[in-house]
Amino acid sequence: MSLSLHYHPLSSFCHKALIALYELDVPFVPRFLDLGNAQRRADFLALWPTGKMPLLQDNDLVIPETSIIIEYLATRHAAASQTLIPAEAASALEVRLMDRLCDLYVMLPMQAIVADRLREEKDRDPIATGRGRDTLAMAYGMLDERLQGRAWLAGDQFTMADCAAAPALFYASTLVPFAANQQRLNTYYKQLLQRPSVARTLDEARPYFKFYPYREALPAAYQPQD
Repeated sequence: MSLSLHYHPLSSFCHKALIALYELDVPFVPRFLDLGNAQRRADFLALWPTGKMPLLQDNDLVIPETSIIIEYLATRHAAASQTLIPAEAASALEVRLMDRLCDLYVMLPMQAIVADRLREEKDRDPIATGRGRDTLAMAYGMLDERLQGRAWLAGDQFTMADCAAAPALFYASTLVPFAANQQRLNTYYKQLLQRPSVARTLDEARPYFKFYPYREALPAAYQPQD
């Protein structure tokens, strides 16, 4: 098999790529990435010096960055009828916009807050994490507004934007809950969790949720059992 994905099942950005692979029904070889293993880390850095995951390999071609990975899969390995990247230009632009909003204003602030909790208490930055939480609250309001009249984040079809939103919101909601009046966002989030590709990705991550720093705030259905 030519396609392989270097990933870790707890990583939100890896979830984004996995959801796309499952949505597109593209066969691939999963390659668990243990960066604590010196040899595995060295091999991975030789492929992609930034050390950022996930990383897609198609034979000798290396494809980094989740949005680029999804675009590559949609254009090179998926059926022509795929909807993750719409063929119509304006629709595709809206998908890319919502994808970037989820990555930049939900995924990244969420990761920064989680990373801060992993530091020694004396090294934590409450000002930065406070700003991160403010950014998440702002983003929730923006997404709730954008969802008006839409079945999915960028329109009537499940797209790359939803691949980004699912893991971003799953983890971010453990840090900053959705507001009670953000009914569209609340409904959309529940719909995301029921999507087969999302449910499969989260189910595969279950054994690793015990390592998530805010595991006590995970939804009851995903609480670690040990």
